[in-house]
Amino acid sequence: MEENVADVSIDHKKSMAVPHAGPGIMLLTASMRLLYKDRRAGELCQQIIRSQDGKTANGVLPQAVVSLVHQIQKTLKVRTDSKDWEQIQLRCVVNTLQSSVLLCGTALIDQTNAGKRILIVMNETGISAWQDKVIVQATERFHLTARETMVVQHLLKGWTNKEIANEMRLSEQTIKEHFKHISEKTSTTTRTGTAMRIIHAGVHDALATPTPHVIVPTITMRGMSIELVASA
Repeated sequence: MEENVADVSIDHKKSMAVPHAGPGIMLLTASMRLLYKDRRAGELCQQIIRSQDGKTANGVLPQAVVSLVHQIQKTLKVRTDSKDWEQIQLRCVVNTLQSSVLLCGTALIDQTNAGKRILIVMNETGISAWQDKVIVQATERFHLTARETMVVQHLLKGWTNKEIANEMRLSEQTIKEHFKHISEKTSTTTRTGTAMRIIHAGVHDALATPTPHVIVPTITMRGMSIELVASA
């Protein structure tokens, strides 16, 4: 059955199809009042919450985020100089059902020490995040439409045309037409060739080497490892 999406804007359809790769950002007060949370941070928070049986702390934040903030609060008591926090951050990795999420936290202290803020940056790691970055890169390089991008997402999962059609609520023939257009754009002739072309197109960006850090002692809290990190 064909899905009627004529009344959905192109930008909105793209926002539904293209994974929201990249970091999420949250800003909190020193007392843990949430000041700002972008869309990506919200997605990753929900991903963590779902993997932890829907449990939250303060009714909003995942327990892993709260534990990291608590450790930053403790560190703030002994590291009160703003220059200290230009060099250090605390981080931990949370395993979810989809992938792993790296949480990096630091404190922002103004020069008068009148106000303190806690910055949390969240980044998805692992195979799922790698695939998301590959798809985003390939979408831009090959100028894929929103639906073509969704087809590619499912192709990289190893799904058949029938499974993709059922998920997208389209006919198998429509999926075949999408594959025909994708093959033309990627200059390939088979599903395997298309998948490899998509992966090769995004592999450089997806496997970019992160900025090195100098790791200072690891702190373990309730089974969760938190590292104090200094910039290299």
